Amino acid sequence: MLGTVLYGPRDVRFEERDTPTILKPTDAIIRMSATCVCGSDLWPYRGINPVPEPTPMGHEYCGIVEEVGSAVTSIKPGQFVIGSFFASDNTCPHCQAGYQTSCEQKEIISTAQAPILRVSLADGTLVATPDIPSDDLIPSLLAVSDVMGTGWFAAAAANVKPGATIAVVGDGAVGLLGVLSAKQMGAERIIAMSRHESRQRLAREFGAADIVAERGDEGVARIKELTDGIGADSVLECVGTQESMMQAIRSTQPGGYVGYVGVPHGVELNGEALFYSHVHLHGGPAPVRRFLPQLIDLVWNGKINPGKVFDLTLPLDQVAEGYRAMDERRAIKTLLRP
Repeated sequence: MLGTVLYGPRDVRFEERDTPTILKPTDAIIRMSATCVCGSDLWPYRGINPVPEPTPMGHEYCGIVEEVGSAVTSIKPGQFVIGSFFASDNTCPHCQAGYQTSCEQKEIISTAQAPILRVSLADGTLVATPDIPSDDLIPSLLAVSDVMGTGWFAAAAANVKPGATIAVVGDGAVGLLGVLSAKQMGAERIIAMSRHESRQRLAREFGAADIVAERGDEGVARIKELTDGIGADSVLECVGTQESMMQAIRSTQPGGYVGYVGVPHGVELNGEALFYSHVHLHGGPAPVRRFLPQLIDLVWNGKINPGKVFDLTLPLDQVAEGYRAMDERRAIKTLLRP
């Protein structure tokens, strides 16, 4: 089959790869209905994360099960399924605590920008939809596999409560869906930090009441100004840089919560400053599997439409353009159709 391979900085190719097959009794093979480019894919694409050898890409996926291993019992061929970017058994102590991305048997899904995908630990990783979805639901169901689940975890980790004031640092797909998540959780006022008009519009559509374009010290000052000098009850950090993390911590009121899901790059925290901030920090790789049943139900019943973050749709063989468009901020997120 043909699939996506990253060779180095800004060198994405769509070329021959081995067609996945069942390797373990716990595997499933999926015929992809859609995949996409993630903001985290841009770190190696830009050369910030090294790429020592040609590397297959992709970790967001949904599609029809074609084949299952002999030990798989909960998933069967013909079902439409969605899974997380980490395979998990969903039975170990960490999974039972709701942290499937720390599963004792975890495996990273990293070859999904292709027509066919092998998913290990299928029983614990995949969740089937009630039926085969209509085509218009597929973007939102795909979003659930990562960016919606990650935005939801950011809000959950930030202890978003009904009536609270929330700030969201980052206007990529995860940040925008963090806005949507906070709204679903009952936040009364949501402040989105964004400098881009198209993203600001979507943030407002998802529930943001205020937009803050300033960053750094000015961004913190603006959040304080909007909250009568107090700071936000909860802040969602959805970028992963030193500036975004410090902006999040400093925008949070004493006793408040920061949920951080941006993959950290060069983030270092000063222990004394953190000590005196009185801020709770919680985050990490989002345990999307914990939230999949609830989020699938919300999408299936028309309560949320996270697929709106996909503002560019391309055939899978044009994946290189999908990367370029996101790198150049011409697209929030690229949907790829095999």
